[in-house]
Amino acid sequence: MTGGTGFIGGRLVRKLRERGDEVVALVRSPDKALELERLGVELVKGDLTDVEAIRRGADGVFHGAAIYKVGIPKSQRDGMYETNVRGTERVLDCSIQSGVPKIVYVSTVNVFGNTRGEVVDESYERDTSGGFLSYYDETKYESHRVALDRIAKGAPIVIVQPGGVYGPGDHSEIGNMIDQASNGKLFAYMFPETGFNLVHVDDVADGTILAFDRGEPGQSYVLGGEIANMRTLVDKSAEIAGRKPPKRDLPVGVLKAVAPAGPVIGKVMGFPPNFKELISVSDGVTYWAKDDKARERLGYAPRDLGTGLRQTISAGD
Repeated sequence: MTGGTGFIGGRLVRKLRERGDEVVALVRSPDKALELERLGVELVKGDLTDVEAIRRGADGVFHGAAIYKVGIPKSQRDGMYETNVRGTERVLDCSIQSGVPKIVYVSTVNVFGNTRGEVVDESYERDTSGGFLSYYDETKYESHRVALDRIAKGAPIVIVQPGGVYGPGDHSEIGNMIDQASNGKLFAYMFPETGFNLVHVDDVADGTILAFDRGEPGQSYVLGGEIANMRTLVDKSAEIAGRKPPKRDLPVGVLKAVAPAGPVIGKVMGFPPNFKELISVSDGVTYWAKDDKARERLGYAPRDLGTGLRQTISAGD
C-alpha cells in the first residue's frame, strides 16, 4: 500500500487489518507511521521514487499516495508532478512486473473537471482544450490516464474515484469549512455554489476494499455519498453544531482583488497562498458525479451527509 499515512489511506489500513489482512506500507518516514506499526503493519522505508522499495510481490496493491493541495506556488509544481504522475507510473509498472493479481488505483472525480451542473458517470470525458482548474487537477488527470494506459495493455487495475471527501482529521478546504461553520467562525459563505458529491472518509475506505474484492479489472467506480454544494455543507454543519450560519456571501470580486496578497491573507484565513487557483477551482464549478455503478455492482452503501457531518463534528468535540 502507498499513502497509508494519509487521510484516506489511514482508514483503509485500519479496515484491512480489522478483517485480518496482512498489510505492507511504503512510508517515507517510519517515525511518522508509528500508528500503522501499532496496527501490525509492516513498514517499508522509501518513497515513490524508490523502485526497489516499491517492487515486491503481493496479493494486491492499493496505490493511494498523492499530493492533494490546491493553490500551491509554482515552486511546488515539480514535486507534485513527480509524486502524482511519475509515482503512479512507478507503482503501477512495478506491480505489473511483479505479477500482482489485482491493483486498486485511487483516482478522483476531479478527473472529470467542471461538470457545469451536470451529474456525470464514469464514462464522462472532459474537454481539456481550455486547460485545467489547478495544477493538482492537471496531475491527477494525467495520473488517471496512466492507469487507463496500463489497463489498455492488459493490467489488472481497478480504479476508484472518490468525490469530495470529509471526516474527522480532514485538513482540506472542505474540512476547513466544516470546522469554521461548526465553531461559528465563518463570517461569510465562500463559493457557496461549488458542487461536490460529499462522501465520508470511512465510506471511501469501505468502497475501495469493495473495489478490490468485487471490482472488475479495467473498470472505474465513483465513490460518493450525497450530491450537494458548499452552502448546504456550511448550513448543515452550523445546524448540527447549534451555530448560526453566515448571513452573507463573500463576493468573488473581493477575493480576486486581494489575490495578490494571498500568501499573507491565506495564513490568517487558513487558506492556501495561491488565491487565483483557489478561485479557478471553486467559482461556478461543480464536481458532480453519480455513484450508482458502485452501489449496484459492488454493494457500496455510503451514509448520508447529515449522518456523516454529525459523526465528524462530534469526533472533534
